[in-house]
Amino acid sequence: MRSLLAACLLLAGLAASAWAAGALQYTRATLEEARAIVASERTHDEKLQALSSLFKNFLDTDEMGRIALGDHWASFTPNQRKEFLVLFGRLLERTYVQEMLLFENPHFTYGGETPMDGETRVDTTIATARDDFAVVYLLRPAGERWLATSIQVENVSLTANLGSQLDHLLSKSSVEDVLDLLRRKYGDESARNP
Repeated sequence: MRSLLAACLLLAGLAASAWAAGALQYTRATLEEARAIVASERTHDEKLQALSSLFKNFLDTDEMGRIALGDHWASFTPNQRKEFLVLFGRLLERTYVQEMLLFENPHFTYGGETPMDGETRVDTTIATARDDFAVVYLLRPAGERWLATSIQVENVSLTANLGSQLDHLLSKSSVEDVLDLLRRKYGDESARNP
């Protein structure tokens, strides 16, 4: 019985190690591709489009949207939730993509990874000519890829920051008013008709 338990623990440890290595490798590949896009000769709009496409496969915007809404999630109808997640995804991608474009010739370093309750923490640094910024990602496995469920830049959560803004808006406005604001900034026909 002990040898069976030991074998199970060893296999579980190996599986966790494989996932953890995969998270770091996936993050590195994504960020290095982002760096190449930012450094390319493409126009600003072409860079925005390429980075948006890249990060659609890296950011778990649905999970981040639910976290950002916090207790307000309960006040949204199912259709409002669906529409909100589409619009929030666009908001988050554009926010993150715009941040990436602010860095001139960014260089990424990778500090390591740590398995944490079914997710993996990946520590990175963005180094520029002027400064270094610590960026921490929490990622969850999703088939052949990893999805970032949290991003912290210099200990400030991107999701919490957007959540604070949403909380402020929802404390003064209705759900429909907030959705209308998001529609005007990030919507299109597909977002208006979930």
